[in-house]
Amino acid sequence: ELEAKYAKKMQGLRDDLDLRRKTEIHEVEERKNNQINELMRNHEKASGDMRKYYDDITLKNLTLINLLKEQIEEMKKKGNQLEKEKAEALLQNKQLKESLQQAQEQVEEMKKKLARYDRDKEVLTNTKARLKVTQKELKDLQWEHEVLEQRFSKVQAERDELYQKFTKAIGEVQQKTGFKNLLLERKLKALLGVLEKKEVELSEVFAASNLDPTALSLVSQKLEDVLSSKNSTIQDLQLQLARVCKAHDDMLQTMEAKLTAFGIPLDNLGFKPLAAPVLGQ
Repeated sequence: ELEAKYAKKMQGLRDDLDLRRKTEIHEVEERKNNQINELMRNHEKASGDMRKYYDDITLKNLTLINLLKEQIEEMKKKGNQLEKEKAEALLQNKQLKESLQQAQEQVEEMKKKLARYDRDKEVLTNTKARLKVTQKELKDLQWEHEVLEQRFSKVQAERDELYQKFTKAIGEVQQKTGFKNLLLERKLKALLGVLEKKEVELSEVFAASNLDPTALSLVSQKLEDVLSSKNSTIQDLQLQLARVCKAHDDMLQTMEAKLTAFGIPLDNLGFKPLAAPVLGQ
């Protein structure tokens, strides 16, 4: 557009100058013809004036030619300047296109960043909401943790107290049970010894008395009744011993279950309980 504009402007200047030159030449021709006619009519009178006039015309023409040359040079300079401006304008246009493309790419990138920002903003809002809920849950859990710690301390104290009570009770029960078992075993041994002694004495009495069969039968019957009574007593004592042993075993099983429930190892008792007491121990 600039090139076309200045080309059109240059063409208009050229046309104006050509028209002006033609007009001036036409005027010069007319004056020359008039002067020639005048010179022809007044040759001798106007020869000097004609020479002077032509000198002036020549000088004017030279001046006009020089002026036109200067104007042409100026127009060439302006044309070169316009060419430079055209090249600069094209370069600037190219740079502006590149800048526009970069700006468009930046706009697209900013749009993507804006979309990511909106998405991140929404995620941040949801995260803050979840954080509030999590903080509330954390406070609740901390409160429950404190409550559970207090309950655990209380249960631990109760466990220690129960452990001490169990240990003490087990020692007492085991001592009593062992003492009672010992008494029962000694009583049983004493009764067995008495029974053997009585049987020997009875055999000696039978051998020495020479009783008749009827009396011997009565004595034997009484002796059998006495033995039956003693056997019943022995069986009762054995049943009592069995019940005591059963109670002892049940107590040990209950104690082991309680210790396991409270997390106390059986080795902490300091002794090994007898699950099945043996006679004489």
